[in-house]
Parts: sequence; C-alpha cells; structure tokens
Amino acid sequence: MQAVPVRATAIPSFTTALRAVESLLMSGGQRTARRNAWTSVLEDRRRAKDRVEAQRVLEEAVTSQRL
Repeated sequence: MQAVPVRATAIPSFTTALRAVESLLMSGGQRTARRNAWTSVLEDRRRAKDRVEAQRVLEEAVTSQRL
C-alpha cells in the first residue's frame, strides 16, 4: 500500500480565486472603486445597526422613567 502524495501547494481560498478572476476582468481603478463601494455598504450596515441599538436603549430609558 502506497501513501497518498502530499500536495505541495495549498488550494487557494474562494476569496483568493475570486480576486484572481477580478484582476483579469477589471482594471485597477474598477477594483478599487468596487472595494470602496463594498466598504461603504458594510459601514452603512454597521451604522444602521448602531442606530437601532441606540433607539432601543432610549426607548427602554423612557419606559423605565415612566414606571
């Protein structure tokens, strides 16, 4: 029985593969613009989550003052 050969190079992650395809299809400026847009989306989501949490805290404070 022979041992299974060990792969010398790691299989790239999905993100790495996606970035490789992206670099073939888009120019550098387009990649930067897309990444900046996605960063903005993530930041908007974070701010919305913070806003909802702040609203919840304020409503709880008002409710506890009424009691």
